[in-house]
Amino acid sequence: WMLPTEWVYGGWPSSGEIDILEHVGYDLGNIHGSVHTAAFNHLIGTQKGGTWTTAVEDWHVYEIVWSEDKIEFVFDGLKYFEFLKLADATYEEWPFDKDFHLILNIAVGGSWGGLKGVDYGAFEGN
Repeated sequence: WMLPTEWVYGGWPSSGEIDILEHVGYDLGNIHGSVHTAAFNHLIGTQKGGTWTTAVEDWHVYEIVWSEDKIEFVFDGLKYFEFLKLADATYEEWPFDKDFHLILNIAVGGSWGGLKGVDYGAFEGN
């Protein structure tokens, strides 16, 4: 996923977030790609994103193609979601004119991933 390198437009979600790939344990067959902005985010019910089904049966290539006026979400070369910059967009709709950095992580639990509980036993080891 990606966050702004400098929070020019303010804290989350005003400066933006790009989720290249999200996978939730209880939703095994699906991956999700989305953007978060001040105008478009899950807290106010306006989040923009797409879902690709049957994504966990093999290795895949996930990507975004980010240009001045759109962000395309791509799975194995096939676009499954496109977020377009509105003609009169302010930073509230399109904060994606600044530098962002890439974050790779695995999260366990949380408000979305932990919605149906977490099997912590899956992480036990010696």
